[in-house]
Order: sequence, then C-alpha cells, then structure tokens
Amino acid sequence: MIPITNRANATTVPQPTDPASDFSLILGGPIFQLMLRSRLSGNGLELLHRRILVLAGLAWLPLLLLSLVGSDATSAALPFVRDIEAHVRLLVALPALIIAEVIVHTRARPIVRAFLTRRIIDEQDEPRYDAAIQSAMRLRNSVPVELVLLLFVLTVGHWLWRRQVALGADTWYSVVQGGSQHLTAAGYWYAFVSIPIFQFVLLRWYLRLFIWFRFLWHVSRLKLHLIATHPDRAGGLGFLGNGAYAFSPILFAQGALLAGLIANRVLYGGVDLMSFKMEAGGFIVFFLIVVLAPLLMFTPQLANAKRVGLRDYGLLASRYVEQFQRKWVDGGKADSDELLGSGDIQSLADLGNSFSAVREMRPIPFALSDVGRLALAAALPLLPLGLVVFSFEELLIRILGVLF
Repeated sequence: MIPITNRANATTVPQPTDPASDFSLILGGPIFQLMLRSRLSGNGLELLHRRILVLAGLAWLPLLLLSLVGSDATSAALPFVRDIEAHVRLLVALPALIIAEVIVHTRARPIVRAFLTRRIIDEQDEPRYDAAIQSAMRLRNSVPVELVLLLFVLTVGHWLWRRQVALGADTWYSVVQGGSQHLTAAGYWYAFVSIPIFQFVLLRWYLRLFIWFRFLWHVSRLKLHLIATHPDRAGGLGFLGNGAYAFSPILFAQGALLAGLIANRVLYGGVDLMSFKMEAGGFIVFFLIVVLAPLLMFTPQLANAKRVGLRDYGLLASRYVEQFQRKWVDGGKADSDELLGSGDIQSLADLGNSFSAVREMRPIPFALSDVGRLALAAALPLLPLGLVVFSFEELLIRILGVLF
C-alpha cells in the first residue's frame, strides 16, 4: 500500500499497489535490510561495486595478510598464493553470485508482469495470482528461514568443508599433526569467516531458486490462456525460457567453484584430470535440470493447448480445403464464400502456416538454444582446466572440433 495525502482534509488514504510490480526475489529479508543500513546497497540494489569490494575483500584480504604474517603464503606445501580453489571461490564465484542479484532482480519482475500484460492469467484468477506473489514475498522476508541458513552454514557447512573440500595435507590454512588437521591463523579466518560468507551467499541463492520455482508451481496450477499459434512456439510462455538466462551467473559461479576444486586436486593432489570428466559432465547436467526442469510444470497445459489447437485448426483446415476444392478445382460453387473471402484467411498457404505453427508448438516453455546457453555458462569456467593437459592450440582445436 502506498499512502497519499488528501489535501482537502489532510488525511492519508492508502492506495493499492500491483503485487506484480513489487515482485523481487532480492529486495527483502534481514540480510538485505542489513545491507541497506550499512550502506552497501540502495533500495534498487545500487552500490554493486561496493558490495563486491567489501564482501570479497572481507573474505579474501585477511587471508593474504594472515598467511604472510604466519609465513604460510609461500612456504607451505600448498601456499596461499597458489591456492587456486580459494582465489576462484572468493574472487570469482563470490562476486558472480553478488552480480547475479542485480540481473535476477532486473529480469524476474518483467516475467511476473508478463503473465498479466500478455493476458495469460484470466481476470478471475488474478486474486490467486496476487496471492502466489504475496506468499513468495513472505517466504523471501522470513527471518527464521535466514537464521536456519546461518545455523546450517556454521554447523553442517563447516563440517562438509573440513571433511569433503579441505585437502588432507599441509597447506596455508591447516597442518596435519597426529592424523588430524590443525588450523593456522589464516585457516581460522578461512574456516569461520570466509567459507561461511561464501556458503551463506550460495545458500541464499538456493533459497531464492526454491521461492521462484514454488511461485511458478502456484502459477502452473491456474488456468492459463495459451495460444497454440503463438510465434514463440510455446503457447506464449517462451519468455520463461528466455528468462532462465538470468540464472547464468549462478551456474557460472558453480562451475568456477568446481573448476577451482579440480585444479587443486590435479596440481597438488596428484589426481588425473580426466578422472573428473564424469563429475564435470554430471555437474552441468544437474544444474541444467535445477534451472529448467521446474519449467516442465507448465507442460500439461501446453500439451493440452497443442491438442486443442490441432483439433480446432484441423477442423478449420478441413472446412477450408473442402470449399477451396469445390470453388477452384472442381469448378463448382462453394457452399459459402464467407470462409474463402474472409480477410483473416486470405490464402491456403496462410492456413497451412497457421497449422504448421500449431504442429511445431513445444510442450515445454524453453528451446534447445536456451539449454545450450545455460550449459555454456556452467561449462565456461571448466575450459581452462584443459590447459593442464593440453597446450592452448590443442585445446582450441579440440573445442572447435566439438562445436563444428
């Protein structure tokens, strides 16, 4: 509600706002309020460079200073300056996740509005559509949810890092003594500040993806007005596939995280690079499924729209070609010239194009090109790993061979 002042009686009259215009996966929650108060963000996600510098600097710069003081920057088996995983995690993946906030905020709102402006939502279902938006915003603003994320990071997240990610050898952040790891001064900051910052930012994105797909699930339960002949070949929902590009920075960040982990294992753990090919391929497929599979919730209505379109346009085509045959081939008189003379259907070719559009309609709201671009975003950070095995020229030739 936006209050306005009535000058006649100086009272404040609440004016209703359009929930779709206020939709955002980013502008809400206690952390966002903290960013506002600490002047790391504006109401419209301004000050992006400041957020990147502060968060990435807080996570990375103390590690450099503490490792230098502790003589771990260059003398350890894995010195800080050579820890590709740490640098990629904090200087590439973390900024990418922060940048993704602006991109998703900018692109998600027009998608939500498009359901209304394109009249895909019937007027009688608009209250339910508004309710779905408000439900998503309540979950986005939930204080308990973000507290649970923080608790998860400080407990399970820390355990997973120590057990699954940290190298079991002497490094700048830990030393193995008596079969157990002992953190260095830089290691304590890494384990209890840097890693939690990154994990929390990443988990908040998982939460936002859940909110987004939960919202789309509510929308898919409504009766949608889909047009089988729509040029996007998706009944008018093609904008959902195009909107999936907004999540590309998240896939890029995940790919960078995996690339850094593999690089450390190959360069300092003696593991063969090709042993990770299944993990790399599975990673790309998994995140494509995470982003695109929820859009399949619209498949039943799209498939039904295609069936109805084929039936209706098939009937129309039968009537048209019958009249066309009688008038122009058999030399007789058509039962009615109204259909053949209509300004909406001026030729048999036009009708054929309309029927072809229905036949080519996809039961999914995304195209193969959408899949390819998201896969590229996820795979791009993994490509430099090929330089570990191949020269630049050999790697380029292999990539071009795959593409062409």
